Amino acid sequence: MSPMRPDLVACWIFRIVDDRVEILLIRRAPGRMYPGLWQCVTGRLESGETIVGGALREVAEETGIVGGDIEALFETDIVNWFHEVTVDGMWSEVVFAARIRADAAVTISGEHDDLRWVTPAAAHELVLWPAYHRAIDQLQWLVANPSMAAVYRLPDPT
Repeated sequence: MSPMRPDLVACWIFRIVDDRVEILLIRRAPGRMYPGLWQCVTGRLESGETIVGGALREVAEETGIVGGDIEALFETDIVNWFHEVTVDGMWSEVVFAARIRADAAVTISGEHDDLRWVTPAAAHELVLWPAYHRAIDQLQWLVANPSMAAVYRLPDPT
């Protein structure tokens, strides 16, 4: 069986500040599909790039966060499947999580018009999709269980 490639990648960016988890949410800009929606970094996987490479590219494009800012990159056990009416088919999305340095600067792209660093509880209040709620819970599990989370950690992205 040949491996399946996802259509999309997603990456939940978080940092630890004074032993508190903060999640980066970015708001979709007007004029785009789902304007005003709070979300993580998402985007299409480009031809020829690895899945992890696509996730890191999207993180850099949408937030300005690059290799040296990323302390750890994690896979999650989440792959989202959803109907996409524009292609009359199903799309898949592989979900990652990235812990960044607490002092890393974030610069959002024109795809978004605002950003917020929020607690997981506040993130749950702001996000819409059930898949986002599952990802926030998975992120909290990764932080709360570092010895088990080591299995999900990917090699240094730099």
